[in-house]
Amino acid sequence: MKIVFAGTPDFAVPTLQALLDSEHQICGVYTQPDRPAGRGRKLTASPVKALAVSANLPVFQPENFKQAGALEELAALEPDLIVVIAYGLILPQAVLDIPKFGSINVHGSLLPRWRGAAPIHRAVMAGDDKTGITIMKVVKKLDAGDMLYKIECPINPDSTSSELHDQLADIGAQGLIQVVNQIEQGTLIAEPQDEALVTYAHKLEKNEAVLDWQKSAQELDRQVRGLNAWPVAQTLYKGEVLRVWRSEVIEGESDLPVGTISCQQHALDVATGNGILRLLEVQLPGGKRIAGKDFLNAHQADNLRLGL
Repeated sequence: MKIVFAGTPDFAVPTLQALLDSEHQICGVYTQPDRPAGRGRKLTASPVKALAVSANLPVFQPENFKQAGALEELAALEPDLIVVIAYGLILPQAVLDIPKFGSINVHGSLLPRWRGAAPIHRAVMAGDDKTGITIMKVVKKLDAGDMLYKIECPINPDSTSSELHDQLADIGAQGLIQVVNQIEQGTLIAEPQDEALVTYAHKLEKNEAVLDWQKSAQELDRQVRGLNAWPVAQTLYKGEVLRVWRSEVIEGESDLPVGTISCQQHALDVATGNGILRLLEVQLPGGKRIAGKDFLNAHQADNLRLGL
């Protein structure tokens, strides 16, 4: 089968590699234009482009499909199927009409739960006990197409978004090959989504990183895990931003004011609105990520109040 692949970030790389390793032909790769990155703001290729170039695949990077010649360029590839995963552009109907077998999308949630931009993070922050991959038909409405394949992945009490991201990327790659083969064989059965069960995973904002110690320890722990590795949960320590990479909920209650550190167990235990949150891994500006106990070896933090 002749396939056009459309994707941009790391999450899409295992799926592109799986297609490269399959018997199917990739006739073109679409990815976002090179963007400034790093301290020098140097134009940098996307992870998908880097893999495509190394595999000698033709790469296309239109800003959008209204750009002159973009539709004609895609149609000239004569794809049987378009595979989309975290591309970064919503495909117009004119694009969806081009491939013989339509377009399919690999999405990081168990649809219809968590349509939208940040499904992995929102699942963790909401306290879901599982997430997964859904491969669906692409339609004009965002993430609303019929479902072709679903596989679950547990969210453990210590799972972070970054860890789930990597697991789901691999799961999605394996599932995609099954789906493509079934499309070619004509054996696939599509399942409509139940619109009554839809939730939306809105894009993450930097201001969501600030920890509100009035919340429960459980809510704060989910926030820490859900925002790892971006934008990373944070609080103020002596007026400096303290990033919190990992945490855990500790049984019991504290008599201290919310946001106050107790070091009695040689640990960064913080009183919250309900329960105690232990900060397992933290980072000050210009410093490395370190364990909470190592932080205490260098700082006198007992009875200090965070967030001020």
